[in-house]
Amino acid sequence: MSNSAKNAPGSFPASSPGANRALAVGIVGIVATAGGLLLPNNTHAVAHSWLVGVTFWVAITIGMLLMTMIHHIFDASWSTVIRRQWEHGLAAFPWLAVLFLPLVLATWFGPRDLIWPWMNPEHVLHGHGTVANDILYVKKSSFLSINMFMGATAIFFTVWIWLSARLRKASFTQDSDGDLKWTRMNRVTAAFGIPLAALSLTFAAIYWIKSLEYHWFSTMYGVWFFANCVRGALAISVLIMLWLYVRGDYKGILNTNHLHSIGQLMLAFTVFWAYVTFSQYFLIWNANVPEETFWYNLREINADGSPNQWKYVGIFVLVFGHFLVPFLYLLSYKHKIVHSKIKFIAIWMPCVIFFDLCYNILPALKNEHGDALPLVSVNFIWTITAVIGVGGIWLYAYLKSLPTAKLIPIRDPRINESLLHHE
Repeated sequence: MSNSAKNAPGSFPASSPGANRALAVGIVGIVATAGGLLLPNNTHAVAHSWLVGVTFWVAITIGMLLMTMIHHIFDASWSTVIRRQWEHGLAAFPWLAVLFLPLVLATWFGPRDLIWPWMNPEHVLHGHGTVANDILYVKKSSFLSINMFMGATAIFFTVWIWLSARLRKASFTQDSDGDLKWTRMNRVTAAFGIPLAALSLTFAAIYWIKSLEYHWFSTMYGVWFFANCVRGALAISVLIMLWLYVRGDYKGILNTNHLHSIGQLMLAFTVFWAYVTFSQYFLIWNANVPEETFWYNLREINADGSPNQWKYVGIFVLVFGHFLVPFLYLLSYKHKIVHSKIKFIAIWMPCVIFFDLCYNILPALKNEHGDALPLVSVNFIWTITAVIGVGGIWLYAYLKSLPTAKLIPIRDPRINESLLHHE
């Protein structure tokens, strides 16, 4: 079979031998992370690193779920040829649920305060007594319940897996029969799925990340997490499309206008992220309320007033990494359509999201003085291996799903408009 026939839009993409390699990388990353447990007094650090790794890939997959549903609810045309890759990415949700399970089991059967201090009423708070005697915990105890946490986490993954299964089934089946009922089904799924996804990602961010320091108050946390979800999904989908183009599958399908449109979305969500994050920081700084400012103080100064490593991480993430670099870079039309140019920013964005999650999660690890442990330490190794390990499993799920459906939704009513997409 010729390459042109093999890679025709109506064909099934060839299976990639990279699937087994991705699985091997994932297993090695997981084993390497688990190896950190062999070091003395390192359990808490490894658990927090694993939380970073799982949350990073969950965020990207939620972003793909949202982009798929946004595509359907707006009846978009330009993104039809891209949508199939988001749908393949959704195959990772069951695997991510399994990979989150060690955190649940370790918390349930091990020390309750392994990750989330509020789960152990006897946990000693630096300068605040124990959790059980903490007035802020008492006021929030109906929400900060281990049973609520476990039940909510199960609901989060159930909702994400269920929505993904509905979207994938309708899209893949339409390739065979071309029935418009599948398009209507996905619009209905998107109509109720977007609110469900919005609520579930918000509560997941609050339970998994924000409650690490449950004294803190923030009304913008879910929106911050949403922005990272979408930006990560857009960046990873660009990398996937460029890979498919180089492989030959997307030649004659992906054009500069598709890249320009997705680049515009990357720019739009860069501005949105900056607005949300700056507004939160500015309002907390301006109000100067101790229940809110301590969260940023922990990430800027030590108890003796000296600056810590997290101050510079915060400057990089909040000012340069997440905003100035991608904002100024994506203003250029050329940077959105030239493959090598958009590839750079598509790699940059997930890297910065990784550091953003580290900034939000790892300072919960403190020394005897109540200071956040530094980022650059031996513990950071487990964070890197965790992201690689979970990422290998995510890529394996994507690559195993890739040959199970047509390259693009060939019978979607918008497919011709998408193939001829212009600005």
